[in-house]
Amino acid sequence: MAEVERLAAELAALGRDAIKVGRPLDREGGLREFDILAGRGFISFLAVPRHECVYVCNVTWYG
Repeated sequence: MAEVERLAAELAALGRDAIKVGRPLDREGGLREFDILAGRGFISFLAVPRHECVYVCNVTWYG
């Protein structure tokens, strides 16, 4: 939980540049994915610059 909170805070600190972080690499915006816990999971998020928000949509952990 602490790792997800830390990543969410860092994504929020990026501001408008959060639309360029993670997968997919070939485009900006939309639902993004970012690996967490050394590849043992990922976080899906939506960065919305117009709302000045980053929405964490899903966290998947492979245990």
